[in-house]
Amino acid sequence: MAVHLNHTIVEASDRDFTADFLTDLLGLAPAGTFGPFRVVELGNDVSLDVVQTRGAVSAQHYAFLVSEEEFDEIWSRIKERGLTFWADPFHRQAGQINTNDGGRGLYWEDPDGHNLEIITRPYGG
Repeated sequence: MAVHLNHTIVEASDRDFTADFLTDLLGLAPAGTFGPFRVVELGNDVSLDVVQTRGAVSAQHYAFLVSEEEFDEIWSRIKERGLTFWADPFHRQAGQINTNDGGRGLYWEDPDGHNLEIITRPYGG
């Protein structure tokens, strides 16, 4: 059997706000609930299971491979909400996108500082 990622846990200071933030910006179906988690279902049978934490959130990086059309839609929602975005993971190129590997990419943060990324081509492709 091939090994597939099934889910990962995303810490949040407000699990409902974070789950809604993700589904809204990424254009996904509303998150379901499973125990203490809000489950954000992605298109490749992987989920982000958002859990509320009492302590400080340890910021992580989550990258999403999207189509060119989806990129435009997500980028538009980011700009409509006045969110800062960057072309690079170190947040040095504000208000820009990258064209790595012949695709497009950008980074932005969720309310807890998770570094989110959309790309239209996998790196090294």
